[in-house]
Formats: sequence, C-alpha cells, structure tokens
Amino acid sequence: MIKTNIFKLLFLISTISFSQENSSSVMSIHEYLGYVKAFHPIVKQANLTINESEAKLLKERGAFDPKIEIDRVQKNFKNTEYYDKLSATFKIPTWYGIEFKGNYEQNDGYYLNPEATVPVDGLYSVGVSVSVAQNLLINKRMAMLKQAKYYVQQAKADRTLLVNDILFNATTTYFNWLKAYREKQVFEDFLENADMRFKGIKKSYEFGENPAIDTLEARITLNTRKLELEKARIKYIKSSLELSNFLWLNDNTPIEVRENIFPDTNTMTNFDLYYKPLASNFETFDFENHPKLQSLDFKFKSLEIEKRLKLNQLLPKIDLQYNFLSQTPEIASSFNVSAYKSGFNVSIPLFLRKERGDLNLAKIKLQNTAFEIQSTKVTLKNKIDGIYQELESYKSQNNFTNVIVSDYETLLVAEERKFFLGESSLFLVNSRESKLIDSKLKAISIENNYLVSKATLLNTLSVNIIE
Repeated sequence: MIKTNIFKLLFLISTISFSQENSSSVMSIHEYLGYVKAFHPIVKQANLTINESEAKLLKERGAFDPKIEIDRVQKNFKNTEYYDKLSATFKIPTWYGIEFKGNYEQNDGYYLNPEATVPVDGLYSVGVSVSVAQNLLINKRMAMLKQAKYYVQQAKADRTLLVNDILFNATTTYFNWLKAYREKQVFEDFLENADMRFKGIKKSYEFGENPAIDTLEARITLNTRKLELEKARIKYIKSSLELSNFLWLNDNTPIEVRENIFPDTNTMTNFDLYYKPLASNFETFDFENHPKLQSLDFKFKSLEIEKRLKLNQLLPKIDLQYNFLSQTPEIASSFNVSAYKSGFNVSIPLFLRKERGDLNLAKIKLQNTAFEIQSTKVTLKNKIDGIYQELESYKSQNNFTNVIVSDYETLLVAEERKFFLGESSLFLVNSRESKLIDSKLKAISIENNYLVSKATLLNTLSVNIIE
C-alpha cells in the first residue's frame, strides 16, 4: 500500500510543469528593435539614400554658380609671333534663361585677324545674353534643380519605407523566435511529465502493481516527447540564428543571441501597449501622408517638370546678346550704346520629330505614374481592410483556442484521477495529453499569426513600430 502511494505521489508531481526564466536574460521586442534601428547596416544604408539625393541637389545647384573662364592661344613660327590672344570672362547664370557676363580681351600678333584687333591695353565688355523663346521660362538646369529638390523629398519617403520594411522583417523574426521558444517550453514541460510518469510506472511494475505493457507504453511516450523536444530545440536554434541576422553593434560587428537570452513571453501584452493607441487612429488615417504615396507624388511632380521642359523645347531657340564695350572700365560713363557688340541666334528643327517624341514619352511616364498612384491607393485600402478582418478573425480564434486548451487541461486532470482510481488506462491518459499538446501548439501558432498581422498592419500603414 505504501509503495502504491509513492507511485501516485510521483504521478501527481508529473502533472506539474516547471519553467524558470531569468528576467535579466529576457530581451524585449523594444530593446531588440532599438538595436536594429540604431545599428543594422541596411538602416544605415537607407540613410545614405538621403545623403546621395542631397549630394545630387548640391551638384545641380552648381549649375547656377558664377564661373570664370580664361582662354589664351599663341602661335609662333620661324621667330614670328603670328598671334597671342587672351580672353578672360566672368559669367553669372540666373534662374531664368538670362546670363550676365563681363569680359576682358587682349590680342596681339603680326598675322592677327583684323576683327580681333583691340586697344593696346585691351578691351573690356559687360553685357547680357538671354533666351527669348526656348529656355526662357524653363531650361535644363532649372528643371534638374527642381527635380533634385523633389528627389530629396522622395528619398526621405523611400527611406521611411525601407526602414519600416527592415523593422517589420525584424519584428516577425522576433515573433517566430518567441513561437519557437514557447513550443520548446511546451515539450520540455511534457517531457518532464512523461519522464516522471515512466519512472513511477516502472517502480509500480517492479512492485508488481502494473503490467509490463504499461511500462512499454510509458517508455514509448517518453521517447516520443524526447523526439518532439529535439525537433523543437533545433527549430529554436535556427530561429535564434535568424534573429541574430538583425543584431549588430555600432562598429558594424554582427552579434549572435546567446543561449541565456530568451524572448519576452509577455510580448502580446507589451506589444499592445503601443499598438492600441495607434489602432484608434487607423480609421481616420490620411492616405495622402503615406510614404509610398508621398514618394509617388514627388515622382509625379518631377515628371511634370520634365514634361514642361519637353514642351518648352517645341519653341524655336532664339538667343540674344548685347555687350557694352570700353577700354577704360574704371569710368562708368565709358560704357554707352555707341560702343557695343551684339548678336542673335535662331534655330528650329523643321519637323520637330525628336522634340515631339520626347514630349510624348514624358506624357506616357506621367500617365503611368498617375495610374500607379490610383492603383496604390486602392491596394493599400483593400490590404488594410483585409488585415482588419484577419485581426478580428484571429481575435476570435484566440478566444476559441484558449477555451479548448482549458477544456483539454480539465479532461487530462479528470483522466488522471480516473487512472489513479483504476477506472482508466495509461493509453487514455497519453491520448488526452497528446490532444492538450496539440491544442497548446495551435494556440501558440494562432497567437503568433495574430502578432504578425498586427505588425503587418503597422507596416502597411508605414507607422514606426518603435516610436
């Protein structure tokens, strides 16, 4: 009788799950994502896109920088100076097709072209050149500078999208790591139960109170739990390594998750702390502020500028220039209309086939972008609506699985009590326990899907999930 009571005591102990976790070794999702955003190379690379666009903007601003040009040509042959020509020019480009310039010219030589003859001290000129048709209201340098400004804004929107995608992938990886950890915990707990049960039944068999077949069945169950735990352990190791892909130090050194680091089992509750306040604003979310649509909008504006430039090139090219001449620049009144140098240039293709082709291509690009904007708006809205429905479904599924797990736990306890009383068999106890394990794993899987759907919603709305 005493031996039987010892067996029952061991069997009761086997139904209790033990799980200890050092809180100092827990890495929360907030800490993890903080590392990802601060040190991940792809996040740093995303910041470089802004630096690149700003560098391009600086480059396009250079088209409006003042410029100094010096040109000197000499020719000497058989001890004769054919010519020595020097021209120094200072140019100031402006926003519209107007350019101011000052020039100093000094020419000399035995065979100098008469039209290049200037006073001994040189000839000074100040003047202006202007395009009165093509390139007046818009020209290539104006267009490229405006486009570069839009590229900076577009790069910022694209950076937000890229960073959010990295954070989303990192978040789902953390959730999968948590899922693998919780599954491993389940098999660890039930392996302990199976081990205690096997030892108890084995002792009972040795005392002659249980048949040998029960010992065999208990050992099969024990080895099955060991096999399941080994599979869960390998899955957890792989998920830990996948998580390590997102962990870097400030000096671009990758790090690995140590064995004593565990995910936060309260992630569902902690994730909801900042998910719920955001969720309350989702219904009034302004799609126009979505980074994807902002990026497309800046692209559209850039293409509009390109279209204006191509349209302007249908006009004839008429360039006028007028320069006041003087050999005494220190006297302002010496620059007058009696001494000048002027000219004009007119150019226009007869059929304008190249220009009309460029304009049609610009219009097509503009229409494609407009269609893409419309399509993106509809896609985003439908995707968000679908995620909402999915979240509601997972919420209901979570409730169902929690009830199912609770009911299976009650059934298992009842079956164990009947087994103690001799009214059940070990087979039925193992069957109840297997059902409970399956229901717990299913509950973990549904909870993981629920978390991933929440992260997907935040990513779709391009909401920063750690700010």
